[in-house]
Amino acid sequence: MANLLLAHGAGAGSDHEFMQSMAQLVASQGVNVILFDFPYMQTMQQTGKRRPPDKLDKLINSFCQQVTELDSALPLFIAGKSMGGRVATHIACLDRIATCVKGCVALGYPFHPPGKPEKLRLDHFPAIQIPLKIIQGERDTFGNQQEVATFPYAERFDIKWLVDGDHSFKPRKASGVTYQENLQCAANTLVEFIQLHV
Repeated sequence: MANLLLAHGAGAGSDHEFMQSMAQLVASQGVNVILFDFPYMQTMQQTGKRRPPDKLDKLINSFCQQVTELDSALPLFIAGKSMGGRVATHIACLDRIATCVKGCVALGYPFHPPGKPEKLRLDHFPAIQIPLKIIQGERDTFGNQQEVATFPYAERFDIKWLVDGDHSFKPRKASGVTYQENLQCAANTLVEFIQLHV
């Protein structure tokens, strides 16, 4: 059906449980999922020492390189968890990416750092050139449902809200929804987006 290039978040690489689960759930519906690690994460894995992510411009260049090196006739979509989704939205602004990528998905978009809603990460959104889908937990501390409705460009957001989900989509027990159900809903939403734009 399509290729999905899926980037990890800031603190954990492509081998993290969330990334592996999401990749498997999406792949089971006919999408070829390609996971990769940013260079700083590769260094962390090799040395066993934690380090902060690279600067945004370096992450953008790294993601772009992954796109250009992918040799496939299948339609290409880009996605990322948290920081990876933020980087994906930045490369979605670039002409050279827009010509070869069909759409972008952010899983838990970090609208702002937790507790700092004034530090919005939205300035580049008007420049995004391809369809964008955001899949977000209702309780996400990086941007919850009540907050996001008040943000600039909110009317342009195409967001799927996951019931009572946190930044990793995990709901509280009292919600009556399980973590697995939210993961499956996220995967289904992602695949439906691909089917719509393929």
